[in-house]
Amino acid sequence: MAADTAKAAVGLRSDRGAILGSLMLATGLIALDSTIIATAVLSITESLGDFAQFPWLFSIYLLAQAVTVPVYGKIADMVGRKPVILFGIAVFALGSLLCGLAGSMLWLIVFRAVQGIGAGAVQPMTMTIAGDVYTLTERAKAQGYLAGVWALSSVAGPLLGGVFADFVGWRWIFLVNLPLSAWAAWMLSRHFTESVPRQRSRLDYPGAILLTAGAGALILGLLEGGRAWAWDSPAGIGTFAGGAAALLLFVVVERRAANPILPLRLFTRRVVVASSVVSLLVGALILGLTSYVPTFTQGVLGASALVSGLTVGALTLGWPISASQSGRVYLRIGFRFTAVLGSTLGSLGAFAMLFIGPGSSIGQIAATCFLIGLGMGLVASPTLIAAQTAATWSERGVVTSANMFARSIGSAVGVAVFGALVNSRVGDSGVPDPAALADGVHLVFVAVLVMTVTMVGACALMPGRSGSGR
Repeated sequence: MAADTAKAAVGLRSDRGAILGSLMLATGLIALDSTIIATAVLSITESLGDFAQFPWLFSIYLLAQAVTVPVYGKIADMVGRKPVILFGIAVFALGSLLCGLAGSMLWLIVFRAVQGIGAGAVQPMTMTIAGDVYTLTERAKAQGYLAGVWALSSVAGPLLGGVFADFVGWRWIFLVNLPLSAWAAWMLSRHFTESVPRQRSRLDYPGAILLTAGAGALILGLLEGGRAWAWDSPAGIGTFAGGAAALLLFVVVERRAANPILPLRLFTRRVVVASSVVSLLVGALILGLTSYVPTFTQGVLGASALVSGLTVGALTLGWPISASQSGRVYLRIGFRFTAVLGSTLGSLGAFAMLFIGPGSSIGQIAATCFLIGLGMGLVASPTLIAAQTAATWSERGVVTSANMFARSIGSAVGVAVFGALVNSRVGDSGVPDPAALADGVHLVFVAVLVMTVTMVGACALMPGRSGSGR
């Protein structure tokens, strides 16, 4: 009885605690590097120059991470999760070392791409391994731990970046990843074992190349359109046209492939489609709030950078609180009603944001962010777990990666849509007028409301008490 209780326990002190701890550490590495350089941009550009190129430090990392996720998911279903995540950690560590030694902005951008290639393996594998190691009953609590790491990292990243930049040098933002990566890899090597079904199959190289090229062009166009080039310029149109052509050819190739990199039949399952749509909306929504709530509090309300960061931090505080409890909820009322409840809470929070203006208080903004975070915690984890539950072991890596890929696409779409909305009011002024900025960010809040309401509809398509919806 005691052994059964220990086996059923989920936490760092349980018999699987070392695996959970290593997954949390690997997740933290990736999450931190998404935000840690935000407060070190000036230090980096003072050292390396080329200030105009610094946005690529963010874009190239997101791009490299997003386009490799589906490929890693398929490989993990063929050879196992352990070699894929260890490879990802090794590549991420190599990229970190090279970033720390970079002698120019160009090389730093290239090495950030190497980091992103490694991150593309680590992010979905932590979620997939959690799906393998834990039962349906345990999974939401385990995902709650991982969500907590993301929340802490999103708040701590900019703070740590500032500390490193001010006191020990910006290069240590990357070099600190080396011992942490070694620790995570050692823990996974020692404590995580898996039994991989034997199968003889070749990787679908044409599909992998076409998906990477097509998705890469699409995300690049969304990230850089209106910034590096005009939307209607030859570069902008050519990027989207090339991406669309590659993706259309990818669909043709996948229909004929014996072992497709992204089996299109998975998207005949209602649960996979619904969870991917939800993930896309979550990616866009979080990007919009984490980008423009601080901008509003600083540019309109006159708050400090620290206060602005803590304000939007309420979003990432509510998320893990509800995510850690979502298992109890969906086991009682099912995936569908849990996700609908969460998206409805998010919609209420988004509706409350419409009343935020120049006379609003920091507390009011933080409260609405907290409410949206509570809602998203009841949406993101249950929808992913429902999709994982509907998949066999040999499909779970692809299904999880498709979910993560959709979130990356959502983030890129969010960059384009929200940026266009704000720029429609602010224009090209170097320092935006507070009134114009308030109008622009208000449009972002309207778009967030539309997205959360759409999310309610997507969540209504989820299965009830099992992940077998098709």
